[in-house]
Amino acid sequence: MPLSAPHKLSEPSPAASRAAGPSSLVRRLTLLNLLVLSLTMLLTFAFIAEAFWLAARERQQRAAELSAMLLANNLAPMMAFEDGAAAQAELQAFARRGDLRLVQVLRTDGSPFASWAPGPAPAAAPGALGDAELEVWAAVQLKGENIGSIRLRESLQQLRQFAWQMSLMGLVLILLAILVAAWVLGRVQRRALAPIVELSQLADRVARQRDYGLRAAVRRRDEVGRLAERFNAMLKRIEVWQGELNEQLHQEQVAGQQLQQLAHRDALTQLPNRLFFQSELQRQVGHAVQAGELMALMFIDLDNFKTVNDSHGHEAGDAVLREMAHRMASVLRSTDLLCRLGGDEFALLLPGLADTAAAEHLAERLIAAVRAPLHVQQQLMPVGATVGLVFCPQDSSDPAELLKLADQAMYEAKRAGKNTYRRAGHVDE
Repeated sequence: MPLSAPHKLSEPSPAASRAAGPSSLVRRLTLLNLLVLSLTMLLTFAFIAEAFWLAARERQQRAAELSAMLLANNLAPMMAFEDGAAAQAELQAFARRGDLRLVQVLRTDGSPFASWAPGPAPAAAPGALGDAELEVWAAVQLKGENIGSIRLRESLQQLRQFAWQMSLMGLVLILLAILVAAWVLGRVQRRALAPIVELSQLADRVARQRDYGLRAAVRRRDEVGRLAERFNAMLKRIEVWQGELNEQLHQEQVAGQQLQQLAHRDALTQLPNRLFFQSELQRQVGHAVQAGELMALMFIDLDNFKTVNDSHGHEAGDAVLREMAHRMASVLRSTDLLCRLGGDEFALLLPGLADTAAAEHLAERLIAAVRAPLHVQQQLMPVGATVGLVFCPQDSSDPAELLKLADQAMYEAKRAGKNTYRRAGHVDE
């Protein structure tokens, strides 16, 4: 009996897929994949829901702390003058927030000064805090002295209700996603396992018909295997090329960052250098003029630094410069920019000032930080700081003019005896 030609593998028909029955490999793999996917999505949803609740609660906690601090600032003068009526009115205005449950203003001895609660019930004890509430305290200070405290309690009920609504909505969406995934997985699994399903059908035909002349298209199986090997080899080559390209790009990026840092950073103090300062001065002056904000420029010169170099050597001088840069940076805000212009000269940009007094107070703190005793090589370094201060746009809106005025103010401070500051156009008696 002559052998028949091998049959080519093809996509299984819908009838053949249905004939696979509930014990088919396609169905089992689909159910397993769907189970893993569902568990993963539900676990992820649970983690996200918990993280959302914790983050939302923390955010309300911080908002409550900020509100308590602002209320403490408003109540400080009223407590100082024992104006209980004004304080009660302030609490009534503050209590318009819907989630507020209790506000108490206490004197330093613990006696009540003013309070507010939504109902006539007496205030709960400090320890009787429900799981649906949060409580914060804030000190009431006047000129740096504690004159009382504020206890603020808020309800988490609205936040919890919102969290439950979001969780329910997320759960519904996840269930819908699981239904869609079940339908998609069934179709994908049938297509992915088509060669194995056809081989099983062919084995059934051989067993029923006993026609041993039937052949499976082993040629396709070989071609698929060789294609997979060649495709994997191609992927491996692409991976190697991609790795080499990524490494090259990383090295170029690192080199570019190093060049950028060398071009704009002082190697000794690690502060921005004169080149960076000049560009940043232009930018911040333009922003201050456009936004109508107050900014300040300080020109700082270290006193007696030449004496340090001449008496103790340049190594000690370098150590002094590094320490001075660290001390000055420690008293600045995160938005302030300290630069080393060269030698013992520094410049400081102060954007977004509330008033000129803030810059003057900072100049005093900066001078005090520099004047603190410094020992290098077991020797006391007689270093101080003289500061010239100028404001934009009050004194000028031109960067070059601002730098010139700051330099002149610094020399006025030098003539006034060093270790002090002078404002441009303001000479103290």
